[in-house]
Amino acid sequence: MPSSSQINQPKIGIAVVGTGFGQKVHIPGFEYYPRTQVVAVYNQDLDKAKSIAEDHKIPNACDSIKAILSLPEVQAVSISTPPFLHYDMAKAVVQAGKHLLLEKPTALSASEARLLYQLAQDKGIVAAMDFEFRFVPAWQLFAEYLAEGYVGQKRLIKIDWLVPSRADASRPWNWYSRKDQGGGALGAVASHTFDYISWLFGDVRRLCARLTTAIPTRPDPKTGEMKPVDADDTCMLMLQLADGTPCQICISSVVHGGGHFVEVYGDRGTLVLGSDNQKDYVHGFRLSAAPAGKPLAEIEIPNRLIFPQSYADGRIAPFIRLVDKWVQSIDSGVAMTPSLREGVYSQLLMDLAHQSHETDSWVDVPELNKYLASGS
Repeated sequence: MPSSSQINQPKIGIAVVGTGFGQKVHIPGFEYYPRTQVVAVYNQDLDKAKSIAEDHKIPNACDSIKAILSLPEVQAVSISTPPFLHYDMAKAVVQAGKHLLLEKPTALSASEARLLYQLAQDKGIVAAMDFEFRFVPAWQLFAEYLAEGYVGQKRLIKIDWLVPSRADASRPWNWYSRKDQGGGALGAVASHTFDYISWLFGDVRRLCARLTTAIPTRPDPKTGEMKPVDADDTCMLMLQLADGTPCQICISSVVHGGGHFVEVYGDRGTLVLGSDNQKDYVHGFRLSAAPAGKPLAEIEIPNRLIFPQSYADGRIAPFIRLVDKWVQSIDSGVAMTPSLREGVYSQLLMDLAHQSHETDSWVDVPELNKYLASGS
């Protein structure tokens, strides 16, 4: 949380664009954080925007990005709309000289993400990506143990992230069902996984992916007609990291039971981070460790990492930590992490996963610096 000197500084005026996740997490997060004030909200339905603004005592309601960006009190914008809207909206925000906080996945392609990154660099904009696992206490302790070499030389990484969010076949067809609009488990879930693999374990050398759709049709919310689903709901991935470590990933949004677990096996020890809380992907994480040949034992999270306050929606507390880092970067003018740079890498791995699936082959992953410098 901010220091007393930060609290005494002027508040940053925020516009919230997107009112699904935005209303559940972004608006309350900005309201709780002392250095930010939500001064405008966007929804394509003006009446809905006005209703949300009234509920949260937000002074401005808009149904166009142009109107949002014309407000002088808006210094920064958070975007949590569906992925197919990200590129155009984020581009307009950056071109207007406003700071940006963007939900994952970054865009519809790595080339779009790279253009946003380069534009933000040129404009001197502080652009953050909401990869919130970096700010969850158990994950931060996990990162410390890895950095200290607890497992020694890594031999295997195994990741399972299984949730029932789309398991109900009667859940209506929408953009999430459409590959061309950024729908599917790869964008919704694996975008996070690709980011935390990079954060915790380093670069990926090559990957192989198999994407499947267990529920091939869903009912149209207006007509009830069954419409085709071409976005994935289950992802099986194999990665080889730059250091040679093999990594196996299983992700699904259509299973009952499961949870989110990351297992790391090395020559000196084992670390297991996991939660079986499928309804809240932040609350419930536990970290266990074992030296080679010993049984796993849970590790207590130190007070220095624990959230100062918890909320009914577990996503709010790590979001506030991200906002704190974003505001510090805006104050200092120094780029932060996770930024659009990390967003480009996550999107690049997503694109290559699609390529691997379509070609039924392993795909090499270029180094991020080379990719950012290239025009292809």
